[in-house]
Parts: sequence; C-alpha cells; structure tokens
Amino acid sequence: MAIKVLPDELIDQIAAGEVIERPASVVKELIENSLDAGASRIEIDIERGGIGLVRVRDDGRGIESEELPLALARHATSKISSLDDLEAVTTLGFRGEALPSIGSVSRLRILTRAASADRGAEIAVNGSELAAVKPAAHPTGATVEMRDLFFNVPARRKFLKSEATELGHIARLIERLALSRFDVSFRLRHGMRVLLDVPALDGEGNELGRLAEVLGADFAEGAVAVSHAAGPVMLSGWAGLPTRSRAQPDQQFWFVNGRSVRDRLLMNAVRLAYRDVLYHGRYPAYVLYLTLDPKLVDVNAHPGKLEVRFRDSRQIHEFVFRALERALAGTSPEANAAPAASAPAQLERASSAGAGLWRGTSALPLYSRSRDPWTIAALIADAAPETADGVSVVPTASTAARAPQSLASSLGDEEQPLGTAIAQLHGVYILAQTASGLVLVDMHAAHERVLYEKLKADRASGTVASQLLLEPLTVALKPHELDVILEQREEWSRSGFEIDALSNTHHLEGVADRVLGTLACRSAIHANRRLTLPEMNALLRQMEETERANQCNHGRPTWTRLSLQQLDQLFLRGR
Repeated sequence: MAIKVLPDELIDQIAAGEVIERPASVVKELIENSLDAGASRIEIDIERGGIGLVRVRDDGRGIESEELPLALARHATSKISSLDDLEAVTTLGFRGEALPSIGSVSRLRILTRAASADRGAEIAVNGSELAAVKPAAHPTGATVEMRDLFFNVPARRKFLKSEATELGHIARLIERLALSRFDVSFRLRHGMRVLLDVPALDGEGNELGRLAEVLGADFAEGAVAVSHAAGPVMLSGWAGLPTRSRAQPDQQFWFVNGRSVRDRLLMNAVRLAYRDVLYHGRYPAYVLYLTLDPKLVDVNAHPGKLEVRFRDSRQIHEFVFRALERALAGTSPEANAAPAASAPAQLERASSAGAGLWRGTSALPLYSRSRDPWTIAALIADAAPETADGVSVVPTASTAARAPQSLASSLGDEEQPLGTAIAQLHGVYILAQTASGLVLVDMHAAHERVLYEKLKADRASGTVASQLLLEPLTVALKPHELDVILEQREEWSRSGFEIDALSNTHHLEGVADRVLGTLACRSAIHANRRLTLPEMNALLRQMEETERANQCNHGRPTWTRLSLQQLDQLFLRGR
C-alpha cells in the first residue's frame, strides 16, 4: 500500500483517541480551560452519564469572537509560544488539543464573551464540520456544550460503560478538582439532581470544611496537617492518621503545582512513610500538594497529563518521604485525645519533627540505654496478686482507691496523657485512669513500639549492638554490584554489618527496619506477663515520649480511650 497523508478529519479522530477516552475526559479538559481562564465559579451539567450532554459554564476571561475559529484548530493555544514556555509550564492546559479533539467526536457548541467585548459570540462544530461565528447573548466567561459523544465513531462508543459508571468517573474527577482549588466554587448537577456544590473559600483556614464536604467528616477529623519546605520545594496538605486507614486506596490525592496527578514515585514515597504504622492490607488517606519550580518538573510526559517527570526524582522522593515520616512521627498520645479521634489542634499543627510529643521521665524505665534494648526480664518485678478473672490489682480496696492519686502525685501535678495505671486485665491490657475517663492499653503492642523506636534511634546514631561472625560470609559479586556495595558501606555499617548491599538505600532501610521490628516484637512484654503498678506507669510514660506510639510497628492500635460521657452512655446515666 502506498504512503499517503491522512485527511484532517481522520487525524483529529486519531488525536481524540489519546485525549478523549470517556465523558470524564471531556469534563477534565473543559474545566482545566476554565481554571486557566481565571474562573472563580464553575458549573457542570451532565445528562446520561455525560454521553448525552456535558455543559461547563464559567465566569473566566472568555474568548474574543475573532479567535473562536482558532480555538478549534489543532495545536492553537494562548498558553505557550516557545520551547522555554514548554519547559516551565504553569497552566493546566498547553497543547491546544482539547477543543478540536472534542469537536471531532461530538456535537460541540461554544458561547463566550470576553471581558473587553460589547457582546458575546457563538461557534459550533459537528464532527469536524465547523460553522461560522455568530453573535450570541452571554455574560463574561464561557459556556462549552458537548452533546452525543462518539456519535460519529460507533466503535469507540461501544467501549463506554453504563451511564452510572461514567457518572461516577465524572463525580470523582470533580472531587479532585475541588480539592485542587479551594478558591473556586464548583457545582455538579446530573439532570435536576445536584451531586456536589461547594462554595469558594474567601481565605485560608477554612479548608477543612471543603475536605469534610468532599471526603466526609471522618477525613477532616482524622488527619494531621503537613507543611514542610526545603529550597524551591514545598509539601503541604493533610495525611490521614493510621487509625483512620481504609480498605481501598480511594482517598489518595496528589497535586503537583495545582495539577491532579497519579504519580508512582510520589505514591511510593507515601507508602514508605506509612510502612511501619499501617496495618497490613490497609491504605492511608491523604490530600497532598507538592509545589516546586515549574522548571524542575516535566508535565508533558503523559497524554492525559496524569503523570509527571521530575528533573531529580530521587531527591523529590526523599523529600516527600522524610517530610511525611516526620509528620507521622507525631502520632503519639496527647492529653484529652484518643488515637482514633483528632482534636482541632492536631489538624493545625505543623509537621516539624517531634510535634505533639510529651517529654518527661519514667518512674521505672522498661528499657535502659545501659542494657541491651530488648533485655527487660530483669526490670519486671514481682506482680501484685491476680484475681480469678485475670485482673491484677493491689491487695485491698482502700489501697486501690488511694494508689492512683499517690502515683499521679509522684509524677507531677500536670496530668499525663495516658493517665495513671490502676489495674491489669488478663495479663494483656493496662487500665489507666485520666481526668476525662478511662484508657485501655495493649501492653505488648505499646512496648513493641517503644522498643522499635529505640532500636531505630540507636541504628541512626550508629550505636547498634552487633557481633562479628566467626567466619565471614563470602558472596560472589559482579563488578557493578561491588560498586554499589562500596558506595553504601557506611549505611550498612550503621545497620550492624561491616559490608553488604542488596539494592538502593530505601530498600536497605526497609530490610533493617524489618529486622529491628522483629527484634522489638520478640522482645516486648508478652501476654500473661504480670506487671506492678509502677511498671505499668513506666510503660505509659515511655509511650508518651515515643514517636508513632499510637500504633505498634505492625500498624495495630496500642491504646484507646473511653470518655466519661461514653461510660455514662453505656450505663444510661443521666437519662
């Protein structure tokens, strides 16, 4: 077959295949144009899941009437004009492909009025058949109306899902866009039913309201604020507490310079940050914004602009991982707050290292820096007598009543977040009394986290206890493998090995942390180990000083609180 130039109509439809996959693709392109035009209010109307109608109306700058035919021409755009502009893109759209692609596979109509124009204008295209521009009544802004998607490409239409499924894709898209721009109002309507209507925020500090509107009150109540900057790069947003993890990754949102992306590098950095505070098979929830110099990121790396390419991907990965790790390090016991609930102050605090930690001294440490960190048997004294139902208590009722007050006095006037131990249940749980209610602590999970963080701190400071093998282990390596080992010799040394290497640093850290986690788990207090009240209080104080103490290193919660109000409700008091 001879080589020939394809007709323009076929070229447009081929290009549309890359840009327009489903109705949600149309909505995305049109709303991004509205945002680039400076819109502060965007209204989206949908019929038949977007297959019958997609209408996007905005109050942006609009389009000059004489430029309307150009707006429907391939690779015609007002957003870039040179290679330098392409290397530092600051707008959501820039290729000039969206409108001509949509017009080639649907019946498209644009009504607009520029801010400087006396009247509006209208243009229509019917499957690449362009009509003449004509006057039309319209306020400043633009309305783009698409009907009958893929009416002229039956093969493409067969691949669309049900109307409910396509509408679901559009709804999730609008949620992402609403989270990307708090200063813009969005309204999504399907037929006569309003699915989402969020007003624009008039200033900072009200973001949690939109988070609750879009993602539900649970997210806003169970997240910590993230704010960390280094040079030209800044990470901000909200990271869900490990105790508010989800069965599916349906509340994970990344924005790079205001653009919604699903980037593997960024998602992997988050996964690493949560790796030892999240229970197996659970997924974190987060809304995170990465802001950096546009020259440091290439947004022209994916047809749908859903993935980006960083100039220094390794540095970005490390920055995100460390920033989130520091934010999650603050998930330790706080006064008047249970780990499954989040006080307003918890949402407002920055992610500086050690945020929200309580500092103090333990009455009886369960680990000692002068001992092997996992040797605790010598520190466990004879326990108090145990009752038939497995509750360890002090011998008499009068002594039990006095013990919490005397112990609290010895620890200082200020109440400790986890209160004062009063009993041990079935050799597994510690009961502690606080001014606001009752605290239950899983002693093994809590002690496991305390030991694990101690071991990690020792490894980071180069004080890991290690013992040389009688005979060195010899491994045959290729030259490039040996180079990697030599480059990472210091890191392996801090982990207790003289020389060894398997992969990159994060892999090494993960292997080392898993070893330390196993040591902590095997060495922590196990069930049926009876503790005295001073030993229970010592564990509570250690928890208050330990980062990530709300979960063990397997991600299980270590403690919870029942408030006086909850206790009253259990017994119907006050009714």
